[in-house]
Amino acid sequence: MESTRKVDLVGVGLNATDTVLTLPTFPVFGSKVEYHHSVVLPGGQVASTVVACQNWGLTTRYVGKLGDDQAADLHHRAFADAGVETRIVTVPDSHSPQSLILVDPSGERTVLVRRDDRLTLKPEEIRREWITDARALHVDGQDTAAATQAAQWAREANIPVVADLDLQFPGIDDLLVNIDYLIVSRDFPSRLMNEPDLETALKKMQRRYGNTLAAATLGPDGVLAFDGKCFCYRPAYRVHAVDTTGAGDIFHAGFIYGMLQDWALTRQLDFACAAAARNCTAVGARGAIDSRDAIEALITADERYPSLSFDSVNA
Repeated sequence: MESTRKVDLVGVGLNATDTVLTLPTFPVFGSKVEYHHSVVLPGGQVASTVVACQNWGLTTRYVGKLGDDQAADLHHRAFADAGVETRIVTVPDSHSPQSLILVDPSGERTVLVRRDDRLTLKPEEIRREWITDARALHVDGQDTAAATQAAQWAREANIPVVADLDLQFPGIDDLLVNIDYLIVSRDFPSRLMNEPDLETALKKMQRRYGNTLAAATLGPDGVLAFDGKCFCYRPAYRVHAVDTTGAGDIFHAGFIYGMLQDWALTRQLDFACAAAARNCTAVGARGAIDSRDAIEALITADERYPSLSFDSVNA
């Protein structure tokens, strides 16, 4: 049996090979648009989060599934170059996950995805020691059953679990009750709780699932978090955005990095916002995973987009 070493972070979840197309204008139905530039890059929610944390000096492990194609080779090289330990299940004669990403002049992206069902990671394909030999676990819920198993093992070992969710998958409730830090996309709380008001939806979500923290990332509007007692809102940092692909992935990396430094919540969220903002200044999900010094410099400059107003928050 292959032995494991203690790492700071283990991630269980998505990888993808991104073909990024930069467009002069977003296409309308029936139109033809000449794109400016295309590039093929490694991406994926959990994979990118793990790579960012490794770049900032944490030790990391990635657990996932790939095909046996050139895209898989790209991922293996990227993990090896970053120094990430991997536990990857290879599926013969299959294509690794692919994304086509359309980026408009404002830097906003639209993602088209393709994934072979055989690449669904199953609970029996992961090992308990891969999860428990870590200080923190990060999941995205795509492979819900495997993520739930990993989260349960982490909980039993008193390891904090962070989740990045933007879609509701079958069996998601079993996962959510095992998440400590539930950080989701803007619309997820309202869809999940059938509650249009974001503050109310976050409160209901946190209380239903017993999370230590429930938060929603808001793109250029920042992040809103609820810890069961009070809200914490942090506006986003102002940068020249080239491509917003991976902003949420790097936000989660920044949050996890701060959590493992035992920072206060406000500092965690500021570091996460700044890391995400810096990543948007170049193309790709890992376009500008910047140094800690560069991220801190952006925080110090404190140039932000206008704050939103929330009933329960003094921004």
